[in-house]
Amino acid sequence: MTNERTLGAESPSPPRDRALDQPEGIDVVKVTAWILDHVEATAPFSFELIAGGRSNITYTVTDADERRFVLRRPPLGPLLPSAHDVAREHRLMHALRDSAVPVPDLVGLCQDETVNDRDFYVMYFLDGVVVRDVSIAEDLDTETRTRMCHELIGTLVDLHRVDIDEVGLGNLAKRSGYVERQIKRWTGQWEQSKQRELPLIDKVRDELIARLPTDAATTIAHGDYRLSNCMMDPRGPVAGVLDWELCTLGDPMADLAGLLGYWHDPDEAEVAGDSETTGLPGFLSQEEMAGLYAEQMQVSLADVSYYRGFAAWRLACISEGVYARYLNGQQGSQDEELDLDAYRQGVESRVERAARHLGL
Repeated sequence: MTNERTLGAESPSPPRDRALDQPEGIDVVKVTAWILDHVEATAPFSFELIAGGRSNITYTVTDADERRFVLRRPPLGPLLPSAHDVAREHRLMHALRDSAVPVPDLVGLCQDETVNDRDFYVMYFLDGVVVRDVSIAEDLDTETRTRMCHELIGTLVDLHRVDIDEVGLGNLAKRSGYVERQIKRWTGQWEQSKQRELPLIDKVRDELIARLPTDAATTIAHGDYRLSNCMMDPRGPVAGVLDWELCTLGDPMADLAGLLGYWHDPDEAEVAGDSETTGLPGFLSQEEMAGLYAEQMQVSLADVSYYRGFAAWRLACISEGVYARYLNGQQGSQDEELDLDAYRQGVESRVERAARHLGL
């Protein structure tokens, strides 16, 4: 969801002159009025972009009495169909509010596009730390890093144990054919956003289709579950799971594979766009993380290589869309923060990793 700690306790201080705060992507007058209609707060507000998010755009909102909230809206400019659905994010967190899965408390969802051009939602500020890179992880001792690994897996298990009908998500999506549906979706997104030809994308896709799983379980699938999409409490359990944009009903093993795809062992080469954070002492290995999950969920890891290939291929397609949005200036003032050449190479590295997992 974000690459900053600004959803947590270490947010930057608000601008001194709030009246001059006119962030890109926010109609300050109309959004201020909407917030005041939905929560106890004191105007004026400051809106500060949380830089580093690669999808929906996130802002810290601070009122005149230093109360803090968080606002999420889609990227600027034209969007691909069905992409960046903040209403879906809001629905998921609302449904899980009384479950074992920690989510932020919500203020509300605005779907009146006359307010701010696009849908947006506001949630209460959540204290914690987003471990997005080595510099943040280095501030944690080895015992804390290890505890975070266990908490991260435990929370994923809690998510996959949620009764989808009990929380009102039984109609969120089809209950079968998850990987097949995902392949179809991301093939379409690739075709619409690709900036060059990459034949290996097609080769991996064809192999995935040829080996589709036939007996997968159905649970809530977060779709982008990883360390940097969770607000962590260094002293305890996960404070909140963030970035529910890609969530659907699907195969829980795909969530595990996606987490492993962002997890780097000390001897593993870094993929552009990812960090080597989890190579620091105290973080468990990919094998250990997978083993914890399998033990708690009582499932086999026999097919994990297939799912890891699927996760890496899917991430390559998603990353190409991010790359295209940055090229088109749709991520606002954070555009200049991305090393575009490295990100482009990262797309290629991910699909190559997918091919290796599938034995191609």
